[in-house]
Amino acid sequence: MPSPRTRVVREPDRAVYDRETVYRILDEGFLCHAGFAVDGQPFVIPTSYGRKDASLYIHGSAASRMLRQFKEGVPVCITVTLLEGLVLARSIFNHSMNYRSVVILGKATLVDDPAVKLSALRILSEHILPGRWDDSRQPNDRELKATSVLHVPIEEFSAKVRQGPAIDDEEDYSFPTWAGVVPLEMFAGKPIDDARLLPGKEVPAYVRGYTRKR
Repeated sequence: MPSPRTRVVREPDRAVYDRETVYRILDEGFLCHAGFAVDGQPFVIPTSYGRKDASLYIHGSAASRMLRQFKEGVPVCITVTLLEGLVLARSIFNHSMNYRSVVILGKATLVDDPAVKLSALRILSEHILPGRWDDSRQPNDRELKATSVLHVPIEEFSAKVRQGPAIDDEEDYSFPTWAGVVPLEMFAGKPIDDARLLPGKEVPAYVRGYTRKR
């Protein structure tokens, strides 16, 4: 059940609180925004993430301000949004968007154990592009030392979903303008070979068939 902090107040009919829906949204996205405060100043940082069961992992440079603050365990707000359509109503006031979004509140803590850290980095990699981790050079000690990984438990959360057509005031349905939905989706284009690709290396199947739909 939602906590007082995650209960959706605005448009509560769009609220979803079950883990299955939240996990589907998280697994389809790969960019989150991490919000936190430092000495009263709020920051919101975009970063990639990965999920394993009820754990969310984010990473970045060990020198980054965000990750330095999180080392002691800092309250964070993680958001992920999938935009799926522009909803054009007859009234400007009733224009909207179709979307699925997730908000997670919790405390981010630094992953110290080297084995867990490496496993988390694999989760991040496989979340973005399944199959790439085993097909790439593994991180060396210097790279691991320069990278921080943070763990955020998926315990206090809510989702918000808006789908469907425009909803106008009854008197506006006779207004003479077009109304409807402009669908939006992210898709992968044709892979482009690197200029220094070794001869004979073909695009792997996991790249040719890449998609964010899960």
